[in-house]
Amino acid sequence: MSAVIDALMQRARATPDEIVLSWTDGALTAAGLAAAVSGLAARFAGDVSPVGVALDNGPAWVVTDLALILAGRPSVPIPPFFTASQRDHALADAGAGLLVGAGDSDDDPCVPGGGRIRLNSTGIAARPLHPGTAKITYTSGSTGAPKGVCLSQAQMDAVAGSLVSVLGRDRAGLHMPVLPLAVLLENVAGLYATLLAGGRYHAVGLAEAGMGEAFRPDFARLLTAVAATGVTTLILVPELLRGLIAAQAALKLDHRLEMIAVGGARVAPALLAAAAAAGLPVVEGYGLSECASVVALNTPDDARPGTVGRPLPHLTVTLADDGEILVSPRPFLGYVGGQGGPDVVATGDIGVFDSEGRLKVEGRKSNTLITAFGRNVAPEWVESELLAEPQILQAMVMGEAAATLSALLVPMPGADPSQVQAAVARANSRLPDYARIADWRLVAPFDPAAGQVTANGRPRREVLRRTYAPPPSPSQAA
Repeated sequence: MSAVIDALMQRARATPDEIVLSWTDGALTAAGLAAAVSGLAARFAGDVSPVGVALDNGPAWVVTDLALILAGRPSVPIPPFFTASQRDHALADAGAGLLVGAGDSDDDPCVPGGGRIRLNSTGIAARPLHPGTAKITYTSGSTGAPKGVCLSQAQMDAVAGSLVSVLGRDRAGLHMPVLPLAVLLENVAGLYATLLAGGRYHAVGLAEAGMGEAFRPDFARLLTAVAATGVTTLILVPELLRGLIAAQAALKLDHRLEMIAVGGARVAPALLAAAAAAGLPVVEGYGLSECASVVALNTPDDARPGTVGRPLPHLTVTLADDGEILVSPRPFLGYVGGQGGPDVVATGDIGVFDSEGRLKVEGRKSNTLITAFGRNVAPEWVESELLAEPQILQAMVMGEAAATLSALLVPMPGADPSQVQAAVARANSRLPDYARIADWRLVAPFDPAAGQVTANGRPRREVLRRTYAPPPSPSQAA
């Protein structure tokens, strides 16, 4: 049995009338959620094949996910930003014979929130999976074809439990998802950790949280929802943090936020300082799908800007001779169709530990640029300084074997080229000569449908290089 399900059932017995799940116009008590989960689990019983889940954020997603755990059926969350071909690939690759989507017929099962879900047969034959697989999470590969990471419920429970351990149960309050629940970070660190800690999960739809268009967020709507509902915790990626800072600077709304955890890409110290100045309590963390999301996290009571905090207690994190971050013991079961997962996962990220055991991630091993002067530069470092500027929405730095670095830049809505130029100059002033941007080019927002960014908004470098070759003109020097 899952620790998350155990915690829910215990709350249903001990405090049956306590609200544990809410949404814009409704709520479920612990007893009500336990009953809804048990009822839907019965519909999934009698089979062990994977089930795809293609639902918006909301109570239906939560109940479906927990019901699949209780029924012992692997789930295959389908992120809303996946293309139809990526969705179809994930379902076929996992052998998902059933797909849960939004329903509209009286024959479709009722779910909390006044809606229905439809259980659609896909006609896909089951395939062998790693024993113990409870969830198959797909991350877009460099070719756009998602790769399935198989996780056991125990591995996900361990992450959620460690988060509760390091953050403390007294921090469990009201959590609202901003990222899609189909993204492992929100599913495990948001939903599971909140339920384990005894908090309340406020499962609004993506549009209600300002995320109706995932890569064109409505930050004013997000901040207004946070202030109106009294949310105390959020999980964001850096791009969303930048927008939230700008919205708070403009609207100056009162809020009850106690912690905003940010991960998915490097966060510049300047961006963390801007968040603090705006009254937003941000802590940085680090993780990856192959480790069931979070690996290390700063806490509000023990944070060191420029690091991602100490490793979670259930993991052992070491560094290889070349600085690559290694995580053990066996944090995932393996990839769909592949061999079992290794005991030690080589993350592909380069890091160092400070004197107090906090981890600092310096960049991707495979992304390191070697300039014509022989200087090694992690592009994520330079990008994080560019992205600390409010005029820049997205950035990708280039410069392999070149004398100087260049960048593809996506401006924030309303920012003109002169404002971007000033932003680049400010970022350059915080960087050494060899890591400064000499040339830059304004481009359209990186397109997830074209495989130009990952689920967390990180640039797909080879795709963008092919799209925007040749490099920027020197006439656009900052």
